[in-house]
Amino acid sequence: MTLQLLICTFNDGILRIPDLLLPPLDGVAYLVSWQQSEEFSPPPLPESLACRPDVEVYTLPGLGLSRNRNHCLKHATADICMICDDDCRYTPEALRAVVDTFAQNPQLDIATFIAKNPTEPKRYPPMRFNLKKPVKGFYVISFEIAFRRKSVVGTVEFDRRFGLGAELFGAGEENIFISDALRAGLLCEYFPIEVVEHLGPTTAVTRCADEKVLRANGAVLYRCFHATMWLRLPLLAWRVHRASGIAFGTAFRHILSGIRAMKNSEKGVG
Repeated sequence: MTLQLLICTFNDGILRIPDLLLPPLDGVAYLVSWQQSEEFSPPPLPESLACRPDVEVYTLPGLGLSRNRNHCLKHATADICMICDDDCRYTPEALRAVVDTFAQNPQLDIATFIAKNPTEPKRYPPMRFNLKKPVKGFYVISFEIAFRRKSVVGTVEFDRRFGLGAELFGAGEENIFISDALRAGLLCEYFPIEVVEHLGPTTAVTRCADEKVLRANGAVLYRCFHATMWLRLPLLAWRVHRASGIAFGTAFRHILSGIRAMKNSEKGVG
């Protein structure tokens, strides 16, 4: 069973990819989608990438993290794929654990795992569970996700309205991806296995007060927590206020606009 790490990078981020690579491993390959803005002048591909037969690099013009993720899906070839960012780090043992999880669970379509992040600790449940019924407080980050390629490609993709660089919703693409997968009937489970280390804070911390990120939070509330979204809305706005200093009313207003935008979108309005 083969494994491919699907790495999204943007502009000069290509220069960070060599630090992510492990020495060649049987059955493990790397697929890099190198997204480039219009004004960017790309440097030569680092020799440490060009000389590796287990590394493929595809370029993509324009903006949008979800577009970049989908570009990876388009070119993926391995049995098992794992979503990656250019600031992730891996070990051979961790990658073997990902493959073993799918080998031991042949009905499994998508798995989420534990990501270590010393600068932004996250609490993970100690038990395995189906993402249809997530444990209270649980949420998914993109680089925790791995999937069986034949189950996902052609069935689910990342929603281009979401993620860094998107016009409307500046985050939340992984939540919508999992929601869409569950709607499509895919088996999605969490496993309490540490498989990746992420360096530095995530978008949830660095851009938590950004208007597009707040709208994305509202859209995710509507899609993933519809029954309790009105209870969660003020609590989320308060947490953003405490974390960033943005006015509670401003946070509340932007999150609410995301709920309304998602509601209109799903009804085909606008």
